Amino acid sequence: MPQSQAHSFPSETRQLLLPIQPAASAAFVFSRVFRRLGIRRSEPDFHIEYRPFSGLRSQIALQGNRARVRISDVLAEAPPIVLEALAEILLAQLFRRRASEEARECYMAYVLDPAVRRRVDEARRTRSRVRLLPARGRYYDLAEIYSRLNQRFFEGLLGPCRIGWSMKPSRRVLGRYDPAHHTITISKALDSELIPLEIVEYLVFHEMLHIRIPLERNGSRRVVHSRAFREAERAFPNYRRVRERLKKIFSE
Repeated sequence: MPQSQAHSFPSETRQLLLPIQPAASAAFVFSRVFRRLGIRRSEPDFHIEYRPFSGLRSQIALQGNRARVRISDVLAEAPPIVLEALAEILLAQLFRRRASEEARECYMAYVLDPAVRRRVDEARRTRSRVRLLPARGRYYDLAEIYSRLNQRFFEGLLGPCRIGWSMKPSRRVLGRYDPAHHTITISKALDSELIPLEIVEYLVFHEMLHIRIPLERNGSRRVVHSRAFREAERAFPNYRRVRERLKKIFSE
């Protein structure tokens, strides 16, 4: 196991999870975790498949006494301790239990490791695509807005990024940055004469901050909008007023 991954696991997690021989099969791991959790039913026959998903998707489904488990092939080389953590998470989900904090922390420590994130991003780049409408909309040009904000707030250091309008005018997801494809998507619902320019600029600025400020981890949780992110976001002119206007428009 690479040293960078070995150091990413908290020592208390290594102590709490049961040791497994590196050569142990995935089915053996799931069987062992099932028994450790003390689930009161007959042990299912575990069938494990590693699939070429476009991300870290993992699934478990029970059909009679057969448990079908499908795991992203990005995790095929994960250390046994990580596979055990994933097994606990999936089995807890299947049998409506709560996975231990140790299992969640172990799994998140691994999947947020920079080397693993690079493999995940590569899988997403090669196995999926982002569909966007052109940046120049009917009322607003997102590429022009991105360029202007990059110079004003980021000293032009962010570099090129694919940006465009969403295929559908979503009112729920107004903006999204996809690090795997290095794309920013802004909801087509904002390309309207009824939407002030500063609101479109704020949403583009928000997604640009995701390029500048990486995700953080707090235990078993990913922190998308960290304290550093929120502080940087307040640099946008009239930050509070713009957010209030945005909430008002899309709550109507």
